[in-house]
Amino acid sequence: MQRVKFIDRMAQGKLTRREMLQSAGAFGVGLAALPRKAKAAGGPLTCLEWGGYDEEGYIGSYVAKHGALPDFSIFSGEEEALAKVRAGFAADVMHPCNYSVSRFVNAGLAKEIDTARLSNWADVFPSLQTAEGVVLDGKVVMAPADWGNSSIAYRSDLIDPAFAADPSWSIFYDEAYSGKVSMLDNELVIQIGAMVGGMPYGEAYNLSGDALAAAAKDWGTKGVNVSRFLWTDASEVQQAMASGEIVAAYAWNDLVKNLKAEGIPVEYAVPKEGMFTWFCGLTLLNSGKADEALAYDFIDAWLSPETGKYLIEASGYGHANRKSFEIADPAEVAAMGISDPDALMASAVLFLTPTDEVQVEQNRVWGDIKALKM
Repeated sequence: MQRVKFIDRMAQGKLTRREMLQSAGAFGVGLAALPRKAKAAGGPLTCLEWGGYDEEGYIGSYVAKHGALPDFSIFSGEEEALAKVRAGFAADVMHPCNYSVSRFVNAGLAKEIDTARLSNWADVFPSLQTAEGVVLDGKVVMAPADWGNSSIAYRSDLIDPAFAADPSWSIFYDEAYSGKVSMLDNELVIQIGAMVGGMPYGEAYNLSGDALAAAAKDWGTKGVNVSRFLWTDASEVQQAMASGEIVAAYAWNDLVKNLKAEGIPVEYAVPKEGMFTWFCGLTLLNSGKADEALAYDFIDAWLSPETGKYLIEASGYGHANRKSFEIADPAEVAAMGISDPDALMASAVLFLTPTDEVQVEQNRVWGDIKALKM
């Protein structure tokens, strides 16, 4: 009976390939019976993807329709993927984040997405449908899929009640918290400091010249000196919060989810200056050889609420489809530090991308500030 159930679930596309490979031998099912890569007249669909996302759980409806996973090529960063396509690699779909989409568009490698061919487009958060990176020159060039927040995680049992009552990014520049907080090792320290000083993010992200120098000298220096350490490893800051070494940190949703799972009293703040949101999605490339219909099926599968439920429950990240939050386990959504997804996305401060020249200048100034502390 178990063997019959296994074969039935396999045929319905309800098992990941990893699960099939692990269980096939036990049930006496030969590897020849396992689903192969989906084929089409122009060849199999080829997707440039982040590691860990090359699983059936993220594209269940695609596998159900075509019988198998597409071909995946894993990349560690968008610049690596861009170089690969420029060198002639034939990929049909790419999974970039919004800040890097223009790189593919400007290189002539991405093409417009016809949202009318995506059955799940109407349920994408409105704020994401028109966000920077999704629409360029009036054309939709990316379908937003996964997102997360960048905010302040804090130990509710160790923090000053005044902070919990009125959360602010100013905690990272307050000498009263010297050695008790940890900021990300990033020029955002300067930008967020400028926001604490009253500058809107729309100006702070693009600081340069004398304005950048002034903000760096004041806020950047404070941010570096107050932090116990500037983190680059998410596991490091998570351990520091778990032990009580620090009481607050710049963090993503998954840190909150992980610590709550350990029974540690941690909360995710919505600072009065704003909570940041990053997002990534799917872009159609013109270098592929597969039938374009396969690419649209892949993108639509990623945008489905079922994929969103899987993403939320498996990783702690948010999904572009609002309906995902309606069918996901409420406890898992709460563990992300989210109580009202619609309200959060409506008020989110979406990360913006400065010009290459400004980015280089900010990186240089940030490096100089850190060097002074050494």
